[in-house]
Amino acid sequence: MKNNKNILDTAKETILIEANAVEKLIDFLDKDFEKAIQTILSSNGRVIVTGIGKSANIATKIVATLNSTGTPAIFMHAADAIHGDLGNIQKDDVVICLSKSGNTPEIKVLVPLIKKSGNKIAAITGNPESFLGKNADFVLNSYVEKEACPNNLAPTSSTTTQLVMGDALAVCLLEQRDFTSTDFAKYHPGGALGKKLYLRVSDLVVNNEKPEVNLNTPIKDVIIEISKKRLGTTAVVDNDKIIGIITDGDIRRMLENNLDFSNLEAKDIMSENPKRIDSNEMAINALEVMQNNNITQILVDHNNKYVGVLHFHDLLKEGIF
Repeated sequence: MKNNKNILDTAKETILIEANAVEKLIDFLDKDFEKAIQTILSSNGRVIVTGIGKSANIATKIVATLNSTGTPAIFMHAADAIHGDLGNIQKDDVVICLSKSGNTPEIKVLVPLIKKSGNKIAAITGNPESFLGKNADFVLNSYVEKEACPNNLAPTSSTTTQLVMGDALAVCLLEQRDFTSTDFAKYHPGGALGKKLYLRVSDLVVNNEKPEVNLNTPIKDVIIEISKKRLGTTAVVDNDKIIGIITDGDIRRMLENNLDFSNLEAKDIMSENPKRIDSNEMAINALEVMQNNNITQILVDHNNKYVGVLHFHDLLKEGIF
């Protein structure tokens, strides 16, 4: 094992080399990038992203990003394309071809076939003067001075710039389509990310008990209600309208100050005008209210009518926090 170079120094050097390569992409952006975006936007087809080797791996990620941000895309391996998968390309599809050198044998076979079908080609290549660069309709220059690999062989900086160029395409398309967080949620319904975007308070509160007492409920019955519904709190309501709230903490403070509570009622220890949230609000907004007010439960209403209680644990279980 070589010890003549510090491991962290190598890691830092790698990151700096790739960061510099990415930064230089800004100077390569030109009208071809704009034309590629406009062509994709005006197309009635999909985006076909292709490549070979490590470029193929990057192509699959670009496809995933495009699909998740409103641009239908399909990955097609360049080698498989010339052995039958070329049928994936339909009349109105736009093809994005990734290749550092732009001169691989598969690319030289594939590109003329795509052009013969009349499809537009956008090349993400580090060599605009290559076969791919000269035959593409739009060239997105991803040139790098050197790979982060000390032998300048393993695709590192080059694949990073390809990835970043693909992200730039996806984000530009996203903005041009006015793709909103609501649209994003449609494509990301699973996991914590999706839930932050679509899960509403009403989706969670419906699963909970609905603790409630009135102004004149004896404290003994208030304690029973809080214990029975297991949410650590109860709403104090009058004709379905929230008047106040009583929590476990209120009960403890009452016991500290009053040994005899036989004559006390809910109105005597409740907190008036409690924090509340509408059932149609997003669950993530409920979390923000709880955090800002240092509370673990919040009362839920709709059209000024009491709906129930949302607990911090409900948000935790859904992975919102």
